Amino acid sequence: MAQQTRMKWAPKESEPRTDSLPLLLRADHNEASVFLPENLLREARRQRGLSSGSVPPICFLDPDGDIVRHLHRDADAVRSGNWACYHTDLFETAREGLRFGIVGGAVGAPFAVLVAEELFASGCAFLVSMTSAGQLAEGLRLPCVILIEQALRGDGTSQRYLPPEPWVSADSLALTAAAHGLAMAGLTTIRGMVWTTDAPFRETPSSLADARAAGALAVEMEAAALYAFSQAREKPVICFAHVTNQMAQVDGDFEKGPADGAEQALAVMIAAAKGWLASRQEVSS
Repeated sequence: MAQQTRMKWAPKESEPRTDSLPLLLRADHNEASVFLPENLLREARRQRGLSSGSVPPICFLDPDGDIVRHLHRDADAVRSGNWACYHTDLFETAREGLRFGIVGGAVGAPFAVLVAEELFASGCAFLVSMTSAGQLAEGLRLPCVILIEQALRGDGTSQRYLPPEPWVSADSLALTAAAHGLAMAGLTTIRGMVWTTDAPFRETPSSLADARAAGALAVEMEAAALYAFSQAREKPVICFAHVTNQMAQVDGDFEKGPADGAEQALAVMIAAAKGWLASRQEVSS
């Protein structure tokens, strides 16, 4: 048997120094991007022979995919022929007099923002996300829904859109409109801060304690990035957290309620969207 030799690693002169990596300490937040979603969608349409039609002006993100599966079971959703994203399908349907598009399975900050960029480049005017989350604050009765006001930035994606800060806030006008829509529909949610992480299986006791001490009610994976995108691109986005679990520390965790929580989530998202539409009508009148 040939003898194996363990190679000892040593840095090469051509390798970057860890104290001089500009990609880790970005200062180019005001520069335009070279790679644009409009151009990617143009090539996708060319390759697939798709038309250049628009998606609905109201769109939803469903990272868990439970809402999309529920709509499929009821045969309510139709796959869009205008959606050119390489990675996802967009389904169109109508509920409570509101027509909307919905994308499932875009879990995690980079994926969620990739889809958000492409949605707004395709005709979306208002985006609502409903993600599942783990409980941090004591006293929450699960499952419950949080209208996210701020998100602690434990992800990498938000750092590419905005300079370093501990947290990022929701757009104030969109937040007020969403809250008004919920009130009009008679729906009650909790309002507060969450912690966004892009490493769910590295939620250590120390990191959870730090997030809790900072005031986070729950931990999820998209809100900070979506709000950073919203602020940087001046696009209205509202994020909700459906708090369903204690990170599998108890038996019977991750229960969302009837229909995997889809009907409750849809009611909340539709109410938020109607609130935003009402606010636009007030501005234009």
